[in-house]
Amino acid sequence: MTTAVSPPIPARARPFEKARIKTPAWQRLLLGRDLSPSRAEYDAVVAACWEGDPAMDKLVDWMYSAGAGTARKLFQQAVTQGVDSIPDAPQPLLDFFRAVETPPVWLEPALIDEGVRFIHRIGLAGPYVLRDLALMGGYLLSGFNHVLVMTGALNKDTSLRIAETGQWWVDCTEHGGMDRFGPGFRSTLHVRLVHAMVRRTLAKNPKWDENQWGVPVNQIDMVATYLGFCVVMLGGLRQLGIPVTARESKAVMHLWAYAGWLMGVDERWLVHTERDGIVLLAHTFMTQSRPDWTSQELGRALSKEPLTRKYSNFANLRSKLAYHQHLSVSRYFLGKQKMQQLGLPGDILPWFPLLTAVPRCVSYLGQKAVPALRQRQEEEGRAAQVAVLQQMFGDSAAAVGIHRDQNAPAH
Repeated sequence: MTTAVSPPIPARARPFEKARIKTPAWQRLLLGRDLSPSRAEYDAVVAACWEGDPAMDKLVDWMYSAGAGTARKLFQQAVTQGVDSIPDAPQPLLDFFRAVETPPVWLEPALIDEGVRFIHRIGLAGPYVLRDLALMGGYLLSGFNHVLVMTGALNKDTSLRIAETGQWWVDCTEHGGMDRFGPGFRSTLHVRLVHAMVRRTLAKNPKWDENQWGVPVNQIDMVATYLGFCVVMLGGLRQLGIPVTARESKAVMHLWAYAGWLMGVDERWLVHTERDGIVLLAHTFMTQSRPDWTSQELGRALSKEPLTRKYSNFANLRSKLAYHQHLSVSRYFLGKQKMQQLGLPGDILPWFPLLTAVPRCVSYLGQKAVPALRQRQEEEGRAAQVAVLQQMFGDSAAAVGIHRDQNAPAH
């Protein structure tokens, strides 16, 4: 009888004995459990550090063997027009698109639309949380950062890099964005392809330390990322004065569970309640390394991004104001110590969120309560989100997955 051999623990992960998480009594009551993982949960999370995206990895292997240029054009046509538009489509392409074009049995399009409308209503509060908490705070977890380092992201224009991620978020949160030919569906498949190409390239790079980091862009890193767009956002919104109902929470979780599924996250890691998401996110943190030099490089670059935005008037004044506002929000969420670990100024005060939380709450609830005002709230909130994105892109065309550096692994 052969005994299964457990995969090794990447050096970036904490050993099980040190994976205990201090869970306050009120949080245990809210979650119905302790945040600390069981042995089985720990083993599953660590093992997933060695797992990529088998379906897309297999397709990329075929693309390289068939001729990357030609295969990429066929992939693009299948994304935008459907695989049936390709006469005698190659079997690997058919297999992949038959899978992603078959919705999971749990998918509820109406619930996704509820999540989209909620995200439109919150206006700039959403981008504040995603940028200044989820993204900036994510740089403290250096296990993520080294993929960015080796793909040249540290040297890429920060505004453009953040804007491309923002464009994907906007695509996914459009009305109908996650429909088969919606912008979110198409963008997500492009991002998934880029992930697989990066994974393939870095795995062959002798500078990639697999024993330290596991597989590049592995399942757990993808899980933590998708949870940032739902679990982290929902928690941060409440702290900025936006009340979130149980139904709204469910809708947002459903939207990003589907986005995660389409991105290549294995079904077993998809969660549909905020409570389960909080627990799973805490478990992913134990696979992440402590802050290092990459945290400071990325943190400082992100902090300075507002200074490069393209405003139509009073550009200098508005960019400086945005710079201080975003630092203030990060200080509010992360605290003084984590700001210093990110190489950010230590004398920043959380003035902006403290001054705006109550007015934001009153305005949000007042508009939401009146149907006519709620419609305007959604339209104006979305317009503000898109405007910020355009300020980041400046004169560059808004798009997802553009790799201008020909030396980048995903070019």
